[in-house]
Amino acid sequence: MGTPEYSVPVLEMLIRNFDVVLVVTQPDKKIGRKMILTPCPVKQCAISNNIPVLSFEKIKDEYSKILEYKPDIIITCAYGQIIPEELIYAPKYDTVNVHASILPKYRGGAPIHHAIINGEEEMGVTIMYTDKGMDSGDIIKQRSFKVDINDTYDIVSHKMSILGAELLLEVLPSIFDGTCSRIKQDNDKAVLAPIITRYDEHINFADTGLNVHNKIRGLSSVPGGHAKLDDITIKILLSSLDSCNCTNQECGTITRIDRDGIYVACLDKEVKILKLQVAGKKPMLVKDYLNGVNKESLISKKFI
Repeated sequence: MGTPEYSVPVLEMLIRNFDVVLVVTQPDKKIGRKMILTPCPVKQCAISNNIPVLSFEKIKDEYSKILEYKPDIIITCAYGQIIPEELIYAPKYDTVNVHASILPKYRGGAPIHHAIINGEEEMGVTIMYTDKGMDSGDIIKQRSFKVDINDTYDIVSHKMSILGAELLLEVLPSIFDGTCSRIKQDNDKAVLAPIITRYDEHINFADTGLNVHNKIRGLSSVPGGHAKLDDITIKILLSSLDSCNCTNQECGTITRIDRDGIYVACLDKEVKILKLQVAGKKPMLVKDYLNGVNKESLISKKFI
């Protein structure tokens, strides 16, 4: 049970090593400017491997269709809906989740986004038993890795998806023979990571340069942080703190421009924007964006 690109390596690993009898995903969505109805990455993977697929608007109302396949175990990985308790414990080996954080930190639907935005220097994956709570089940195994200050959501998500598949393959034999660890989570240390909202996507430059940089990379490229310049919404997809200076200019002000970046004032220093997307256009490097604008006219304008 999974939906986004993050879940695909886990499914591919299971297909290579086990008999996957069914894949459950979120329903197809309309994608792009032409709003073409498109299956999610996990569904595309399942179809290419001739595996049956079920998709539910509300799984709580239709989960009995899954039980007809008599699964020995259910593996979830960024599925996207709350799984009914009746389904969690139906398989012989229960339901096991591949979660993108070191639990109990970052329980919820957007753990990678929130961890990067909060400037975590170490992140990782937890293989855990699913229970009726929000990512509160017993921990089976965890593995972490260092995160670079410039790693974006896309980079970290890819690393985690590969690590999650490897770790799951490592622990499944112990799950089947009953020798795996079951470690209770400390609920007092729980940190929530709710789904990112449109409000959360706004880049507010009235913060430290480091915090602004972390938010930009934590939202890049999905869903993408944004701010307005001349009343035009611009997604800010890549930034850097290298070669940035301390500043006393008003936050959000464009302080200077070089050949590949736009420098914007924050509370303590500048942030250098390296990649952006103007509303209605494709993402582009700033050096390409600057070819089509009057650079001098941008100086002293303000992102809001």
